[in-house]
Amino acid sequence: MSDTRTSALRPHPALTACRFAGLDLRNRFAVAPMTRVSATGDGRATEQMAEYYEAFAQGGFGLLITEGTYTDTAFSQGYLHQPGITDEAQAAAWRVVVDRAHAAGARIVLQLMHAGALAQGNRFRDRTAGPSAVRPKGEQLDKYRGSGPWPVPLELTRAQIAEAVEGFAAAAVRARDAGFDGVEIHAANGYLLDQFLTPYTNLRTDGYGGDAEGRSRLVREVTAEVRGAAGPGFTVGVRFSQGKINDFGWRWPGGDAEARVLFTAAASAGADYLHLAGSGRDWSPDGPTLSGLARQVTGLPVIANGALHEEAVARRVLDEGHADVLAIGTGALANPDLPHKVAAGALPAPFDPRVLEPLATLDNARTHATA
Repeated sequence: MSDTRTSALRPHPALTACRFAGLDLRNRFAVAPMTRVSATGDGRATEQMAEYYEAFAQGGFGLLITEGTYTDTAFSQGYLHQPGITDEAQAAAWRVVVDRAHAAGARIVLQLMHAGALAQGNRFRDRTAGPSAVRPKGEQLDKYRGSGPWPVPLELTRAQIAEAVEGFAAAAVRARDAGFDGVEIHAANGYLLDQFLTPYTNLRTDGYGGDAEGRSRLVREVTAEVRGAAGPGFTVGVRFSQGKINDFGWRWPGGDAEARVLFTAAASAGADYLHLAGSGRDWSPDGPTLSGLARQVTGLPVIANGALHEEAVARRVLDEGHADVLAIGTGALANPDLPHKVAAGALPAPFDPRVLEPLATLDNARTHATA
């Protein structure tokens, strides 16, 4: 958005209204899911959160994707002060957020997340669980009040996997009843579904392990159950990424062939859209993109994310058909009114990295653009 000469010649393509995955959006700007760690101790959305999402809606964003929200009371909660949607009290708290987003003209989708082996501070369990008993890389994140090596997770049994799938489905129904326009299944960033997709964290020898087809089985099951439980007319998306919060440089070992398997798994199970997290960091002047590949393989609309606050990158993504909607993270934190600024031809404010500093106290919750 720094090339004012280009802006003067032609309006930014993201300012156009569109029909996306069953949703009528006033523009193609979306707020990326960003961890808030500002829910109550028992996982209810707060007034602070309602104000946060309302500011983006009032600032002109067409679509809001919430922070990752835990789906069950077994192993899914990832950190303290994370919101959940496991019961009516939590769902009721989200209704305030939804109503205020809608009143300001935005559509809002709830991201459903199971942390798996990357849980720290789960108030329901003192153990983590994942596809296999493999210690995650790196150390726990101090921004989420963790320290030291990750614990070795329990290997989920078939029965526990089924419970996790049911947790996603039940959470989607609560989200629908709370007024959300859809849900986004979090299969990215190293959390549970991504742990199943990753060969070095998934050593299973049953139908949930092995090749990419087997490792993507849980994504298919979760997507299909969410789709069936929520019913028609309710948008269901799936978010993928290559990098993880504890392994930023990870790339799918099978390259485009593996990507095709994963994208097809979600699409065949009933997803309405795909969201490629961090795809913008892989843009090059020439050649294919993961978001473009996802559109080509599945025929589904796609959200791209990563460096899309930069005008040249954003224009390329939309003009060349690599994606349908732009998910903005740090650029949105710096500019909650980014769509209005773009429409007016105003320069956006630069991002201040201090908003990503670790939490000082439990009462001083800040936003973290890492989810």
